[in-house]
Amino acid sequence: MPAQGENSPFLTSRRTVLAGSAALGAAAVATGLPLAAAAMPGAGSPLRGDPFTLGVASGEPDHHSLVLWTRLAPTPMAEDGLGGMNGSIEVQWELARDERFRHIVRRGTERTDATAGYAVHAEVAGLAPGSEYFYRFRAGKHLSPAGRTRTAPAPGVLGAGLAMSFASCSQYEHGYFTAYAHLAADEPDLVLHLGDYIYEHRANSYVSPTGNVRDHDGPETETLANYRQRYAQYHADTDLQAAHAVAPWLVVPDDHEVDNNWAGDAYENPNTPQPNFLQRRADAFQAYYENLPLRRNNKPQGSHIQLYRTVRWGALANFHMLDTRQYRDDQACNDGWKVCSDAADPARTLTGEEQEAWLIEQFQRSRARWDVLGQQVFFARRANAAGANSMDAWDGYKGSQERITQGWLDAGVRNPVVLTGDVHTHWANELKANYADPDSAVVGTELVTTSITSGGNGADSNPADDANLKLNPHIKFRNNQRGYVRTRITRDGFRADFRVLDRVTEPGAPVRTRASFVISDRRPGLTEVAS
Repeated sequence: MPAQGENSPFLTSRRTVLAGSAALGAAAVATGLPLAAAAMPGAGSPLRGDPFTLGVASGEPDHHSLVLWTRLAPTPMAEDGLGGMNGSIEVQWELARDERFRHIVRRGTERTDATAGYAVHAEVAGLAPGSEYFYRFRAGKHLSPAGRTRTAPAPGVLGAGLAMSFASCSQYEHGYFTAYAHLAADEPDLVLHLGDYIYEHRANSYVSPTGNVRDHDGPETETLANYRQRYAQYHADTDLQAAHAVAPWLVVPDDHEVDNNWAGDAYENPNTPQPNFLQRRADAFQAYYENLPLRRNNKPQGSHIQLYRTVRWGALANFHMLDTRQYRDDQACNDGWKVCSDAADPARTLTGEEQEAWLIEQFQRSRARWDVLGQQVFFARRANAAGANSMDAWDGYKGSQERITQGWLDAGVRNPVVLTGDVHTHWANELKANYADPDSAVVGTELVTTSITSGGNGADSNPADDANLKLNPHIKFRNNQRGYVRTRITRDGFRADFRVLDRVTEPGAPVRTRASFVISDRRPGLTEVAS
């Protein structure tokens, strides 16, 4: 649609759009716009209550397009998972150059109904590269909060740099989502979520060491209605809404979006049969797609969803988003921390053969300054005092671990960086060509984010006294508090700030940077710098 430059009577600003980021639990992204002034055409049928209780989001940016998302739910916690909606409804959206919506560049209409869980995914193309936009939706007489988004730079353009934050593991019961609000207040250009966006447990079946501060509604998620209801409970949190509204997201799931530690077609506990596990997985994938800003080509087909992909940020960075659950072999030696010879079987795979070949091809084709793997589980070798490794991590699939590492070495990848979630602790790791040799070359870097809430408050510690660092000298930092990682990526370096909160069992806790590291161009490894 051609640009439309007519003035709009809407009055909003970046400060209003992002107000919730600093409010820490207030109505995070309210626009404060008078509905009577609305000028968007084509209002639909009346709705009983505000349908935009779950906020707005954007994602999957490239240099000319992106996805806008919302989900209609005037009654978010309805047990049927449909949020109090019925029938079919048209939803209008608009995208503007400015926060006051005076310079509209695109408008459109999407229709949604129960088969889509009343989610809306608008793929907007024909946009300018490297540009900031603002967007909003309307259904009937109701106007959504406004969000901010942006496109990636044009191919070949390094640009001035990228502010990117990444997070994972947000167990609703274990704490308040204050870390999301602080992430929003940092105003990143891009957010990566590396899995465990929701948790499947019924109330009080997974209790953190510092106690649960709120409860999941509904049973353990096993049906489409269950998963839809659970996502609604999470999306209704205004701190999470602030994080979605501030920047486009790239997302990949881990295990709790389906079932703890599931692997391929194998569910968590073989002693508790799940004869309908593949249907459960299909329902989980359907709800995941419905509730996040993904493209149409990510829409699941039964119990399969296509999620591994590369998103290019000009010539600065390639983000290779991986799926480390759907194609993996079952965990060796019945999972857990084990000394397990099966983990070294080169035939075992974490990614599956097709995804592994795809990733290595991406390495070979890359001309980016930074190649970033957005993925879920611990990549570096990590042993405990008994010499055991985690069978759920890449250590449980040493063949995959070694082939991927060799793949980026053979391809001459300029700066490989692995981003990880899952383990509810901050880590900074140097990746080695041979972990058995302390003098072996450093061939890459891994940055691991702690959880948003999972595990409760955690505790600070002195990394110099940490047994993990003494046993694994390539590990340079560990911290067991909640938070996220804030990065600044430029042509010369990749800076990571490990952000922490002292508590999540009370809302509104302040945030601070516990440690900062820099990866320099063409120099894999970590240099600690002043925070």
